[in-house]
Amino acid sequence: MSAKAAAATAARIDWTALSAKLKPDTVAAVNAFRRRHADAAKAVRELKDHQVSIDIERYRAVLKNQKVVEEAERALKSFRPATVDLTDQLRVIETHEAKAVAAAQATVSKISTELVELQDMIKNIDTARPLEQLTVDDVAKAYPQLDATVEKMVKRGQWRIPGYYEKFGEFVVGF
Repeated sequence: MSAKAAAATAARIDWTALSAKLKPDTVAAVNAFRRRHADAAKAVRELKDHQVSIDIERYRAVLKNQKVVEEAERALKSFRPATVDLTDQLRVIETHEAKAVAAAQATVSKISTELVELQDMIKNIDTARPLEQLTVDDVAKAYPQLDATVEKMVKRGQWRIPGYYEKFGEFVVGF
């Protein structure tokens, strides 16, 4: 991807909407990366704008030692910027990018599953009968383990539900 294409892609991103959907630590990491990138881009622009040209003739006129001037001129003409192999760094970046994409896809699938479950729950709530219309048989049908629990409590002679009276108090009907 060229630098212009990358810049165009970055300009199309709605950073506020993206930030609202990400975790706070991810947003902080992305913002820190964007800040470092902006600083580096600014430094590169400044260095490109600040091209230095050295006037060797002025140094020839000012300095008495012409050997120094000739050595400096040879050094300037033979200077070639060092090339750096960035394949290792690019591989690391691609690895992190792949991990981030995988984590994002896992989050999307998890959220999609939760969304389907919530929609089912809302549908169940909307279609449920009011509490006043429920019967004991309906509750037993919805929770079959409740019948087994009640039978076990009756066999033991346990007529009180643990914690019920502490929480709700004793209800006595006066006759």
